[in-house]
Amino acid sequence: MAAWVLALANLKGGCGKTTLALNLAAGLARRGSVGLVDADPQGAMGHWVAWGGQETAEGAGLPRVLAAGTDPLAAIARASRHHDRVVVDCPPSLDMAVTRQVLEQADALLIPVLPSPLDLWASAETVAVVHQARRANPALRAWLLLNQAEPGSALTRAMGATLAGLELPVLGSVVRRRAAYRNAALEGRSVYQMGFRGREAAREMDRVIADIAGKE
Repeated sequence: MAAWVLALANLKGGCGKTTLALNLAAGLARRGSVGLVDADPQGAMGHWVAWGGQETAEGAGLPRVLAAGTDPLAAIARASRHHDRVVVDCPPSLDMAVTRQVLEQADALLIPVLPSPLDLWASAETVAVVHQARRANPALRAWLLLNQAEPGSALTRAMGATLAGLELPVLGSVVRRRAAYRNAALEGRSVYQMGFRGREAAREMDRVIADIAGKE
């Protein structure tokens, strides 16, 4: 049976997709075997895991990171042979062709969107890439995910309504702006490994995972 592949992509950098990819993979790893493919040439996830000294941290809460190099599809295939689920951190806009290749192989896609007009416009471009990928992969499921939200902010409330017009469904879960996500990166951990400090963030990741699972 082929592994289930979840990609995270946005043609605008700095939207938090790497943070989400690693923490969602850590959450999924609590439910089964997970491979993590770093298709972003910046290699941020590999640095994140290495910073914590856990390059082989299968049992410590962080899945092993497999660098995609110049062939992300081969990396996904290798990860799929050894894991039930694979999470892929896609590159930003400079490697749009690579992102399109990944989406043609993925089962599901999350598009993280920050509560800002610039991110909204970039997300519209990402939606266009999703429509192109569906020509080769009509079964691809995709959702917009509001990330780094501030619930009391008027901009966050306005973004929720505006995202509804982007031709893709908005995931019911919302990821808030939390220090725990930044601290986890600094410590080379996932939020699941931070005890009380990461409890609320870990619950957010669990809600995102449950939301996706409920829509499959």
